[in-house]
Formats: sequence, C-alpha cells, structure tokens
Amino acid sequence: MGAIFNLGIVAVLGVFVCVAPMVLGWWFAFRPSERLLALMRPLTLAATFSAISNTMLGLVNTLVGISAHPERASSTGLIAANLAESLVVPFLSFACLSVAWLAVAVGMRKQI
Repeated sequence: MGAIFNLGIVAVLGVFVCVAPMVLGWWFAFRPSERLLALMRPLTLAATFSAISNTMLGLVNTLVGISAHPERASSTGLIAANLAESLVVPFLSFACLSVAWLAVAVGMRKQI
C-alpha cells in the first residue's frame, strides 16, 4: 500500500485516465448503447498508452535515481524497490481495464 501513497502527479493522473473506461464499462453494463460502446475503444487506447507511459516514467526515474547516487547503484534491494514501484500504476491500469471489459461483456449479454 505504501507505493500507492508515493505516486507523483503524473501517475495519479494516469490512474484517473484508466478509471474512466471502468466507469464507462459499468455504465454500459446497466444501460447498453452503441454510443457508449463506441467510446470504449478510444478510452481503452488512452488507458493503455497511459499505463505504458507511466511504466516508462518509472523506469526513467529509477535510472535517474541510480545515476544520482552511484554509490548505492550496487544495492539490488533499492533498485528492486524502485522498479516495483514503477509497476504499480500499470498494474492498477490494466486491472481497471479488465474490470471495464468484463462490465462491457455483461452489457453485451443484455443486448442479445
């Protein structure tokens, strides 16, 4: 849980971008329409690109941190912790996308 509280503003915004398709997916599950389904594709792409960019940002920050403190670069624990923190946002993002598309599947079942 500690990694979530250490997120920067870009990571928090990335999580919000990924929550949008989940909200829309649940909305579609309760009120299916072609309009909502058409919005899912671009929101899913935005969430996917947001997750990828946040992963890259985490890796960049890890490398910058290693280069700023070369004496601690051999500490595998520090590097592992930084890399683990950089994977929190993509995990949350893809979990939200999974829930979103499961909700769309429920909505599609209602349409049939």
